[in-house]
Amino acid sequence: MPALAMRVSGGPSADAELRGLVIARLAAEFLSIPVSSINRCVTDVSACAGHLGLEVTPEIVERVAREHLLGRVNSAPPPRT
Repeated sequence: MPALAMRVSGGPSADAELRGLVIARLAAEFLSIPVSSINRCVTDVSACAGHLGLEVTPEIVERVAREHLLGRVNSAPPPRT
């Protein structure tokens, strides 16, 4: 399997800035999930969408990542009492 190419440049790319905004919005919505996990989810969704040949827009990435995070939150077992 080929490795994903990483962008090498002097400053942050526009994609990274948009991804940061998506991560910030999702982190404010999913307080029980660590930001590092949200970051990984957004990065994975972005890579998967690009791999499938979809246009990687912040709206699509946010929508799909939100569904993944909702699944994670809703699949947690209830607390023991």
